[in-house]
Amino acid sequence: MPDYKLTAFEPTGEKILDEGFEAQDDTEAKKKGEALLKEKGVHEKTHRCVSPEGKLILFHR
Repeated sequence: MPDYKLTAFEPTGEKILDEGFEAQDDTEAKKKGEALLKEKGVHEKTHRCVSPEGKLILFHR
């Protein structure tokens, strides 16, 4: 399974979440990424999720 990278930031640019996870495809990765963000309480912070190829799957500013 491909490895996706999920990162969240404070407005100062400080990284507050930096996790990798596996998913079958981009659709599953988006769902898993959103769930992880909510679980960690950072879904309202600036965040991004990228695929192993560098494709942006999730982004919130």
